[in-house]
Amino acid sequence: MIKLNSSEYAKRRQALMASMSPNSIAIVPSAPVTIRNRDVEHAFRQDSDFYYLSGFHEEHSVLVLIPGREQAEYVLFCQEKIKEQEIWTGIRVGPEAAPEKLGADDAFPISDIDEILPGLIEGKDKIYASLGVSPEFDRQLMQWVNHIKSQVRNGASAPHEFSALEHLLHEQRLIKSDEEIRVMQAAANISAEAHTRAMQVVKPGMMEYQLEAELLNIFMAAGSRWPA
Repeated sequence: MIKLNSSEYAKRRQALMASMSPNSIAIVPSAPVTIRNRDVEHAFRQDSDFYYLSGFHEEHSVLVLIPGREQAEYVLFCQEKIKEQEIWTGIRVGPEAAPEKLGADDAFPISDIDEILPGLIEGKDKIYASLGVSPEFDRQLMQWVNHIKSQVRNGASAPHEFSALEHLLHEQRLIKSDEEIRVMQAAANISAEAHTRAMQVVKPGMMEYQLEAELLNIFMAAGSRWPA
């Protein structure tokens, strides 16, 4: 499989934090899981911004960046490793291994996020987030902020400004590093090979899904899990 070096993700996070306002926090959730039918899920496709900053493909995760925080600037919430669940879901990284494998400064179970994240938000002036993408996450974020506001009489300080994360992050994503160009070139080579194969095998009466199978075979055999 074609992968970027872990140092590339670290550079991306550092670049984003350098462009954030003082005393701010960025909160980036993973993509939501979508149901295909009853208890059957669609194939999971990670949120592009979350993956850009983490290289982490698991669902039910939240990435938090807090520039200038001494204890940990990069905090990750993710699913715990539970052997019985991993039989069905596949191997998970887990909070304990996240610092080593993903470069997180600190990591916690996603089940603890309601207890921990409000404390990370408290005292910050601004929150960077992509609002309007996931209504469920928007509601959760506002619950955390409202919880802090309810503690104002006890000395708590809630953020007074929200800023669209994509305004900073998508501008950053326009500029490609040498490492990114290397991976993009590899993807282009795979795509060219797959399209050449499709032109070689296509014939009158062939079903579109049969031609699609030829494309997908080249993609996956070359280490690309799915089309872009």
